[in-house]
Amino acid sequence: MSRVSEAKCKKCRREGAKLFLKGDKCASPKCPMLKRNYPPGVHGVKGRKRFTEYGSQLREKQKAKRIYGINERQFRNYYEKAMRQVGDTGEILRQFLELRLDNAVYRSGLTKSRRMARQLVDHGLFTVNGKKVTIPSYQLKAKDEICIKPQKTEKKVFIDLEKNLEKKEAPAWIYIDAKNQKVKVVNKPKADEMDHTFNPRLIVEFYSK
Repeated sequence: MSRVSEAKCKKCRREGAKLFLKGDKCASPKCPMLKRNYPPGVHGVKGRKRFTEYGSQLREKQKAKRIYGINERQFRNYYEKAMRQVGDTGEILRQFLELRLDNAVYRSGLTKSRRMARQLVDHGLFTVNGKKVTIPSYQLKAKDEICIKPQKTEKKVFIDLEKNLEKKEAPAWIYIDAKNQKVKVVNKPKADEMDHTFNPRLIVEFYSK
């Protein structure tokens, strides 16, 4: 994972939308987006400037990269892979992003943010179909099962996890077994089951030039 130095809340303010990069804080009254809903920097208070067509496409790409915490090279690889598939390139691109292991861990409620999910996957706390996986970008498939390694379930980060999973409203493509703290990929996510914070059509247009 590439190193990103900009503060997480500044990223949300830059994009003008909540990217949910800081877990619970994003849903609380302490979220900076509620108090300073303008771009960071001394000129931010003047409001957001109107973007050109190219600028709008670039902003959507940047927004998607920040949501999933990936760099330009990774993101372009996902786009080129989606281009080789049959179907809507934008929707296939979103599927690749949603089916990343770190994203599924976050979306299921096993962690409070995607960044935390990446760290815990890196540290080998999760298994996929019984095998330890330490690659956050690992692409999941239908019927894959994500579990916490048995010897790691007592860690502080997983305190009250069962209660949290019971309350979690996960997308339809994910099945949560709260009692056993397991997550199963039911099928590939459909268009209405994926993140709608960004517009994949504009991203495809950006790379198509």
